[in-house]
Amino acid sequence: MNNEKTAPQLNIDPKLPPESTNILIVGAGLIGGSYAQGLSQLGYRVRAINRSQESIDFGLQQGFFAEGACQPRPDWLAETNFLIMGLYPLAMLDWLRANQQHLRPGALITDVSGVKSNIVDVAQGFLRPDLEFCASHPMAGKESSGIYNADWRIFADANFIITPTERNTPQGIAAVQRLAELLRFKTIRQLDIHAHDHMIGFLSQLTHAIAVSLMTCNDDEGLKDFTGDSFRDLTRIARINDVMWSELFLLNREILIDNIDCFSAELHRLRQLLQANDRAGLQQMFRKSSARRAEFDAGHKLSK
Repeated sequence: MNNEKTAPQLNIDPKLPPESTNILIVGAGLIGGSYAQGLSQLGYRVRAINRSQESIDFGLQQGFFAEGACQPRPDWLAETNFLIMGLYPLAMLDWLRANQQHLRPGALITDVSGVKSNIVDVAQGFLRPDLEFCASHPMAGKESSGIYNADWRIFADANFIITPTERNTPQGIAAVQRLAELLRFKTIRQLDIHAHDHMIGFLSQLTHAIAVSLMTCNDDEGLKDFTGDSFRDLTRIARINDVMWSELFLLNREILIDNIDCFSAELHRLRQLLQANDRAGLQQMFRKSSARRAEFDAGHKLSK
């Protein structure tokens, strides 16, 4: 990591009082609102900027943040030493371009974006040299979005990924690590941005693509009267934010297409076994699936 860069002076540190850190969250939706709720409960001074006045009013009423506004406040930015971007990736880049000149020198910026390639490198390319952007991805969520559904308890069973680059300082990475620890994420890991996007393309984006396809491949209105737990479980994430997920899919489209092709090939193999009336082949495939799921479940329990 680049040690020559001036390290951000952040007090998101267990040895220092939390009120000495000025945190600004831009985009107080489900994740941004949950961050604000948790950090405020821990004693941190949190401000929020969100385009919806109703969301700001709700956050203030609930005590998620001390102050809120619908437009950027240069005076707030000049006091902020930790900026958390809760916007969609492309909107985040636009916001940072438009407002970085007001940020306090040495401020640290992190995000919640589900895609990092063509986002992190772009942001680090245009930001002032006295600002540091250390990207991260909270692997948490709900079927319902918005600050009205914010609840920082969703982080307790969730994973948190930090995606540092050579432009980040050890101090900046440690501060983002500390953020995840404070919010009580279950597992905190580091990946480079390309490894992150490959992992997310399979574990998150492909699963959402499958859930959406299951819900759109059969329009029989009577399905709801006969469905069981298996269909409900597989399609739980099909209630999807069309604006955000279309952006994430397109930003990571090559990796997602590769994963769709891989999944399609495996589904076609199962189809061939059925067509060949190959019971032994089906059983072998099912045993492999069961064994891999058992390993997954065992690893999940050990990580708790």
